[in-house]
Amino acid sequence: MLTWLSRGSAPVMADEQEEALAQETDAGSKAFVAEPLLTVRNVERSFNAGSQKIRVLKGINLNLYPQQLVMLRGRSGSGKTTLMNLMGGLDTPTEGEIHFKGRPFHKWDDDKRTEVRRKDIGFIFQAYALLPLLSAYENVELSLRMANVPRTEWKSRVTSCLDLVGLSKRMHHRPFELSGGEQQRVAIAKAIAHRPSLLLADEPTAELDSQMAAQVMQVFKEIVVSENVTICMTTHDPTIMEVADHVYEMVDGVFVAK
Repeated sequence: MLTWLSRGSAPVMADEQEEALAQETDAGSKAFVAEPLLTVRNVERSFNAGSQKIRVLKGINLNLYPQQLVMLRGRSGSGKTTLMNLMGGLDTPTEGEIHFKGRPFHKWDDDKRTEVRRKDIGFIFQAYALLPLLSAYENVELSLRMANVPRTEWKSRVTSCLDLVGLSKRMHHRPFELSGGEQQRVAIAKAIAHRPSLLLADEPTAELDSQMAAQVMQVFKEIVVSENVTICMTTHDPTIMEVADHVYEMVDGVFVAK
C-alpha cells in the first residue's frame, strides 16, 4: 500500500495523494499542478535466479510532480535502485505501467527510451561518474554534446551550471583536484546542463560527510526552483530527510507507512 510522508505530516493513502498534492502549497503559496510528470502504476519487477523467481518490486504506485524534491528511503535491498532504474528508462517493469509526461515509457524500446533520457532526464550517481582526464568544464560540456545542444550555447550553459553549484572558480580543475563534495557538484551541473525535467540521483550523499551532504542538498533545493526540475533521489541517511517535499519509505519492494 502506497503512502507518502510530507515534512511534519501524517501518512496519506495512495488514492488521496493526487488530490492532496494539487491542494498543497509551498512556502511561496504556489499550488502544485495536478498533472504528474511521471506516474508509476502497479509496477512489479522480478528477476530469475536459477530456477527461482525473485520479486524485487511488488506493486509500486507513485506520482512525481513538477518542482519537487522526493526521496526514496530504505535499506540496501529494499528495491530503491531498481525503482529508480525503471523510472529512468534503464529497465522495464515485469508488470505495470510507467508514464513519463503522459507517454508510455514501459512500452517503448531501448532506443526510444535512450532518446528521452538524453534530452529530458538527468542522472547523478554515488560514484560521481566524471571522466578523470577532463576538467569540470569539459565534463559538463560533454553532456551538452551528447544531447545535441547547439555548439553556440555550450559556453554560456556550462558556466551557468557551474556557477549555480558554486564552482565557477574551479571549472578548469580535473576531478582528482577536487574534493568529494566538489566532484558531486560537478556531477549535478553535468546532469542539469541539458535542461532535463527529471533528475534521478542514486545515493548522491552516501560518500560525503555531513557538511558536504548538506551543501549538496542545498544545491538540490536551489535547482528545483531555478531549473524547474523534479528531483527523485534514494537515500538511507535520516539527517537529510527534512529538506524533502515527500519521503517514501521502502521495505522489501513495497512502500510502507512510518
